[in-house]
Amino acid sequence: MHDNTQHLYNNLDLRKLLIPIIVEQLLSSLMGTADTMMVSNVGSAAISAVSLVDSINILVIQALSALSAGGAILCSQYLGSQNKKNANRSARQVLFVMVILSVTLSVFCLIFRDPLLHVIFGKVERDVMTNSRIYFFFTLLSFPFIGLYDAGASIMRSQNNSRNPMIISVISNFMNIGGNAILIFVLGMGVEGAAISTLVSRIFCAIVVIWQLRNDNAPICIRNYFSIRPDWYLIKKILFIGIPSGIENSMFQFGKLAIQSTVSTLGTVAIAAQAMTNILENLNGIAAIGIGIGLMTVVGQCLGAGRKDEAIYYIKKLSWLSEAVIIASCLLVFALTKPITMLAGMEPASAKLCFFMISFITIVKPVSWVLSFIPPYGMRAAGDVKFSMITSCCTMWLCRVSLCIYLCRVWGFGPIAVWIGMFSDWTLRAIIFSIRFHSRKWLNHRVIEK
Repeated sequence: MHDNTQHLYNNLDLRKLLIPIIVEQLLSSLMGTADTMMVSNVGSAAISAVSLVDSINILVIQALSALSAGGAILCSQYLGSQNKKNANRSARQVLFVMVILSVTLSVFCLIFRDPLLHVIFGKVERDVMTNSRIYFFFTLLSFPFIGLYDAGASIMRSQNNSRNPMIISVISNFMNIGGNAILIFVLGMGVEGAAISTLVSRIFCAIVVIWQLRNDNAPICIRNYFSIRPDWYLIKKILFIGIPSGIENSMFQFGKLAIQSTVSTLGTVAIAAQAMTNILENLNGIAAIGIGIGLMTVVGQCLGAGRKDEAIYYIKKLSWLSEAVIIASCLLVFALTKPITMLAGMEPASAKLCFFMISFITIVKPVSWVLSFIPPYGMRAAGDVKFSMITSCCTMWLCRVSLCIYLCRVWGFGPIAVWIGMFSDWTLRAIIFSIRFHSRKWLNHRVIEK
């Protein structure tokens, strides 16, 4: 096991897979930060509206991403077992499932747009709600394109092709920023301009990634999209992996919505501070998440090839790499927090509160984040999705939500309660997932037939 020439992946292969994913995730997060800075210059009501609506959008995006990842695990295991025929069949079904689900979600949100906003956010300031309606309308139209891009990008990564999704994402993000600059600052369209720019960039992503899947030289090639018909055997397998992961991710977002509802009662200063803190916390973890996404392909192909020892080896190796990345990222974001809040034009009270929360995160995140997130990526690739779902949902509602709401409403902690609850959640998850990993029970699942 110590001779890298015997491994399914050598160090060069890992770099070729992981670096584009990390770059894609990092640039997307940076562009999201720049996007927020642009919107924040429109005013506190605008950034508050974008933050509130994005908590719904992220719920949908995370669910679609988890479902597409479920299909990608199936594809990577088939490719690891050298079964290209079933890998292609699975990829076609991933696209089919994602189109149906994303269109359904878009239509549902379009019909129930106003009730959803009122139920989730309750009574917020009139300007915030007006901006929320506008932003939500345009972003919900992008859900089918998010679904198509997620499916296509996941299928590419399952073939060790992470470079093309990175290029597509980078171009798309620059399109979004350029569109924002024109629509917000030149044409004065405010939140509406930001939403339209986002929609256009997502349409671009979907079109290009679907076109690139037509490559005859790739292990998976998909043509004749309109001839795809449901294959219930494969759809069942995709959903077996994707639904628990989708529920897990969705529950996280529901928890965030519950937290957001509490934070939204604390006033615009707290909402704006929490919105920026969320973005910066996402930024300091995004590179490590990229490693986790790549780990799913690595473990999937290892297990497809019947090499369980290597799956264990790579989970350990990439967890150590993730820890180093988390420490460096937290320190970098901490150093940049004050300049970013100044460039974003945040009100002094919001900026001060944001810096206080980022200081707390910089201290606690390296302690437990990696063990609570990175090994579970690998274990999900083995099909151990139900355990991950149950564990994550329980710790999230027990610590992240309940503790946060209790500290906020009973002890008056303010938005820092969100991050105290978050740290408690990470710590408990880290303990449980470490025990699960070392038990090796996660290796007992069978995703594909040999």
